[in-house]
Amino acid sequence: MSDLTAFALLCFTSFFTILNPIGVMPVFMTMTADLDSAAKTKTARKAALTSFITMVTFAFTGKLLFQFFNISADSFRVVGGIIFFSMGYEMLQARLSRMKVSEEDVRQYVTDISITPLAIPMICGPGAITNSIVLMESAGTFEKKAVLIGMMALVNAIVFVVLWGSAGISKALGDTGNKILMRLMGLIVMVIAVEFFFSGLRPILRSIFNVG
Repeated sequence: MSDLTAFALLCFTSFFTILNPIGVMPVFMTMTADLDSAAKTKTARKAALTSFITMVTFAFTGKLLFQFFNISADSFRVVGGIIFFSMGYEMLQARLSRMKVSEEDVRQYVTDISITPLAIPMICGPGAITNSIVLMESAGTFEKKAVLIGMMALVNAIVFVVLWGSAGISKALGDTGNKILMRLMGLIVMVIAVEFFFSGLRPILRSIFNVG
């Protein structure tokens, strides 16, 4: 196996595991339960595209931005945990799903959720951003950098396909099934949020209190 092939495999497996499109799918289904197929497709496309652009941006500028603003990945995890918890609570109350709304409201809703929380931090969270920065530093040649960007594009394309395909599952579940799934996923998202929050908070507290 060539060095370039090994690097491509590393990029693909690490990003696919971190982005976890199968794990994002139930959340996407519950948040878009009352949207039509076209709106769901648009949401999935915008979320995947936003995630890709974010990953590429941080790959090239992330280290400098983090240093300039004195931001750590742990701080990002804490904020992500707060966002996840708020979203999970709304899902637990079955309030994320929209009733009949105007076309303008639907467009605004699609724009809102496709960027936050779907693209950031649900798909492209601290792990994906950190992975982008670390792998870009490891990519010493132009070829490796090109492979890295290509793998980012491929994994986000897979994310789009998975989310796009979830529309059929959502339709099969029906209104009651979607609400049950929403509450179940709300509980899971809240648990993930707590883990996310404390995985970021622990290193920060250790640094503050100088605990090894």
